[in-house]
Amino acid sequence: MSSSKKAITLAMTGASGALYGLRLLEILVQAEQNIYLLLSQPAHIVLKMEVDLALPKRASDIERVLSQRYHAQAGQIQVFSEQQWTAPVASGSALGRAMVICPCTNGTLAGIANGLSRNLIERAADVTLKEQRKLILVHRETPLSIIQLENMLRLARAGALILPANPAFYHSPTQISELIDFVVARVLDHLDIEHHLSGRWGETAYVDEA
Repeated sequence: MSSSKKAITLAMTGASGALYGLRLLEILVQAEQNIYLLLSQPAHIVLKMEVDLALPKRASDIERVLSQRYHAQAGQIQVFSEQQWTAPVASGSALGRAMVICPCTNGTLAGIANGLSRNLIERAADVTLKEQRKLILVHRETPLSIIQLENMLRLARAGALILPANPAFYHSPTQISELIDFVVARVLDHLDIEHHLSGRWGETAYVDEA
């Protein structure tokens, strides 16, 4: 994989919805994107609970496992630990294309909204905002208190895109994978990555001609 292509940073936190993040990773690999992958410790727990995927602890071992799982090219997926402050995403001098947090917890949302940079995920998001690059937060938790709503408003004003994991049903889904693909498709749209994951509103198949 060419090192000249700007990488997309994908972070997964401990909210339910690990399948969203894994499917996005899979499609990014297929689209021949370079990926910086950041996983919180709670994300490891959720991956095991929801997908029965027990990832190793070392970043290099995670790279190997996921590269094999998704048939990634050598170096296409680079994994960094939560406290790896020497990672490219920790500095604005390293060029990055965009960052997606999928799924995004309320805690991560709050940390970014308040500029805490307690770990590499929060620091990478802080860098993305200050460099005016695209930051997409795929929030999944519900319901929302006024605290989360105010954090979302603060981040939206700072330039982040709040993209809740809310699948649609106008395409008559019959499998969970179709609901997952709908949300992932919306993320890909905002990353300007071509895909054919889900039908769009107004396409012939979904228009009522009566």
